[in-house]
Amino acid sequence: MDRDRVKKARRIVIKVGSQIICGPEGLAVGRMKALAKEVSRLGDQGRECLLVSSGAVASGFKRLGLAARPQTLRLKQASAAAGQVALMLAWEKALGAYGRKVAQILLSAEDLADRSRFLNARNTLGALLEMGVIPIVNENDTVAVEELKVGDNDTLGSLVASLMEADLFINLTDQDGLYDADPKKDPSAALIGEVAKVTPKILALSGGSGPLGVGGMFTKTRAAGRLAARGLPSIIANGLVRDILSRLLDGEKLGTFFPPAEKRQGAYKHWLAFAARPKGVLVVDPGAAAALRERGKSLLPGGVYAVKGLFSAGDPVSIALGEEEPFGVGLVNYSSPEVSQIMGLGSQDIAKKLGYSHSEEVVHRDNLVVFS
Repeated sequence: MDRDRVKKARRIVIKVGSQIICGPEGLAVGRMKALAKEVSRLGDQGRECLLVSSGAVASGFKRLGLAARPQTLRLKQASAAAGQVALMLAWEKALGAYGRKVAQILLSAEDLADRSRFLNARNTLGALLEMGVIPIVNENDTVAVEELKVGDNDTLGSLVASLMEADLFINLTDQDGLYDADPKKDPSAALIGEVAKVTPKILALSGGSGPLGVGGMFTKTRAAGRLAARGLPSIIANGLVRDILSRLLDGEKLGTFFPPAEKRQGAYKHWLAFAARPKGVLVVDPGAAAALRERGKSLLPGGVYAVKGLFSAGDPVSIALGEEEPFGVGLVNYSSPEVSQIMGLGSQDIAKKLGYSHSEEVVHRDNLVVFS
């Protein structure tokens, strides 16, 4: 996909990092106003914009009088609760100056992991866009426990872009894009204008978190790679650059561009791979692993030799070879007690063992994603 096609994008998800809209004293209202002007201009062009906005915690801890960004979950959540109010008010004022209405959408990992809630979120966002309202999306930090968090707004933004089948995802940060070395340490580091495919080598180029945000270039690059697999283009660009959105949509080659992969992953499989939260692990033998990885087969009970965790039929589960990291995820047709009873058996023996048979497969290939 050539960058010229970026100019044709009609539905755009724009993620704004804390480094862009937060300064030493709290929210950088001037920057928010500048971005609001650009978003309004895009709306005048007939484009639909969704904002995924960081900044609640970074703004909130200052409002609460804390000396530094909190490290404990309870103080992070308190800061998010206080900061989210200021964040939405600032966006409402900034966009309202151009006659734009906004709506707050707070999502949790559970909202995205549950398929019905995931689709309901899409319906709500779609209705807002139809009415000309700009959704402001953030993670529901005030109630999410640490192990059930989306974790960063780069990931959240990519999930929203996939959810809404956006034409483009723009990830605004305080760097010009992805470099071939850390530009803060290596003055000879060069900007990478385009990444054809996100590989382990590309991911290795990314760094850690900044002082205000929880995501680093790694999460941004990973998010872009996931969207490329979904068939959606992304750009990582510097949100501190004047008129950055307009210049990108005019086709100017700023930032790092991630074109979509030629082989597109469907919406359902993308949700299963990146939004669903596995509730257990099925450990398979080498033969089953090869059948899943190389031949696109379903997982049969004969290929399973261990079950970890507690899950019900229909839950997402990870699939792993021995003690290795999971290489796939799928929706299981039997509960953990049932799989424990039928593992190692042939499909024809399921009914003999359980007294019934829901399916010949433990995980059907239509409900299975194998990671590349």
